[in-house]
Amino acid sequence: MDIKSGFIDAIGNTPLIRLNSFSDETGCEILGKAEFLNPGGSVKDRAALYIIQDAEAKGLLKPGGTVVEGSAGNTGIGLAHICNAKGYKCLIIIPETQSQEKIDLLRTLGAEVRTVPAVPYKDPNNYVRLSGSIASEMENAIWANQFDNLANRQAHYATTGPEIWAQTDGKVDVWVTATGTGGTYAGVSLFLKEKNPSIQCVLADPMGSGLYSYVKTGEPNPEGSSITEGIGNSRVTDNMKGAPVDDATQVHDTEAVRVLYQLLEKDGLFMGGSVGINVGAATALAKQLGPGHTIVTILCDSGSRYQSKLFNRDWLATKGLLPHR
Repeated sequence: MDIKSGFIDAIGNTPLIRLNSFSDETGCEILGKAEFLNPGGSVKDRAALYIIQDAEAKGLLKPGGTVVEGSAGNTGIGLAHICNAKGYKCLIIIPETQSQEKIDLLRTLGAEVRTVPAVPYKDPNNYVRLSGSIASEMENAIWANQFDNLANRQAHYATTGPEIWAQTDGKVDVWVTATGTGGTYAGVSLFLKEKNPSIQCVLADPMGSGLYSYVKTGEPNPEGSSITEGIGNSRVTDNMKGAPVDDATQVHDTEAVRVLYQLLEKDGLFMGGSVGINVGAATALAKQLGPGHTIVTILCDSGSRYQSKLFNRDWLATKGLLPHR
């Protein structure tokens, strides 16, 4: 019998899906790690679990305690699920600019949710910094600190990377993904480079993020803006420090939206905004490299968490992003 022991045991071991329309179009094998099939619905279930287990192992989180985090949504959702499964309370500080679907879901899961204005990281009222100061004032509470807590990237070094290596029989030419905290990108990159140093690790970045600039010039200078949520950064997190980056590529919102609708209409995959960046970057790299390469990326979460924006044609029209059909 193959039975998972509760929510936590069901995290990970997600399938690798060939993205047929993009693979056929480019002559490359473009493969997406189906992280939307984690029980909490996103790639962030992995980091959330490792962060909580690390705090427990260090004696920082005791029975009845509270997990506090500043999250754009998915890590908060993963933490809320795991807190329910383990008997902890959960407090999430989230920018008010994030989709209503994610905010509503956090509350449905029983988390205490505080929405705050979206301000830069240098501002003490930035959602990440605010969550840290709130946690420091509470009894029996931890700050998950997903951006700078290395348990985040360890989750992907220990699980996601080895899964990708096994699922491809080690035949990977390029690993590419966008990054917010740096955990997924860094953990997988560190693992794959140990296995085969010739694998190209490429960072995908939306406009409005400084990481593309950081890779190209050494300084994180953001330019432009993006409608995507939970990815991109104006600073280099501890999770990203020391991670191998062979190159970086930028994907504009127009291309990300086009990719999302192609995934939906040709591949049957209903995906969230960061997937548009990821698959857009993978497709661009496939066209640069030419046929015959295997490129792996992440299918982070489903489109249901962004339905009121990305899959609302009236909203897209106000942003000048209505895809041609």
